[in-house]
Amino acid sequence: MALVPQTTGVLFKTIRTLLPARAHKRGRYSIEDDFEPSTVCHRPEGLEQLQGQTKFTKKELQVLYRGFKSECPSGVVNEETFKQIYSQFFPQGDSSMYAHFLFNAFDTDHNGSVSFENFVTGLSVILRGSMDDKLNWAFNLYDLNKDGCITREEMLDIMKSIYDMMGKYTYPSVREESPQEHVETFFQKMDKNRDGVVTIEEFIETCQKDENIMKSMQLFENVI
Repeated sequence: MALVPQTTGVLFKTIRTLLPARAHKRGRYSIEDDFEPSTVCHRPEGLEQLQGQTKFTKKELQVLYRGFKSECPSGVVNEETFKQIYSQFFPQGDSSMYAHFLFNAFDTDHNGSVSFENFVTGLSVILRGSMDDKLNWAFNLYDLNKDGCITREEMLDIMKSIYDMMGKYTYPSVREESPQEHVETFFQKMDKNRDGVVTIEEFIETCQKDENIMKSMQLFENVI
């Protein structure tokens, strides 16, 4: 099982679980529709403004907004709610730690909540951004303390969260030492100058040369 495409691929594949599938089945919906004043604490930016900030069409934004509002009527989602939504798609595993990392990547304002603007801006990068944009987003997710490099400790935390979420139920079963082994494989591939950390330049260069990673990222460009 190759670590690099697996680790990066998990990000883009699990993002699909957060897209509002139920919204596809409903009729047209306008982002300017009336809110319930008693429950809504955040109004999203205007539709035209969001179109300018993302690579989604008006119709796609309407679909995304309806799905977001159905799960988050208040207009924002906190980390606990985000974890609950995410856990629905991994009922046999513990997705809480991976969801924590993912929530922090979407919470670009660092205020403990994700608004529709935060959510749709992140999705725009993940689904419609250039390869460099997508890889930068993935690197930011894995750079847990946001210091510009990925350490073995950070990647081990990421790998443990992935195995808590999925690995225990894979075949063949995952051995206890597998996350650590995969971290070493990651650094063998990524850490070009062997200084013990992976920089954004090393990460992007290695990913761009990996056919499996490139394919996994391209698969989700038209999922909405």
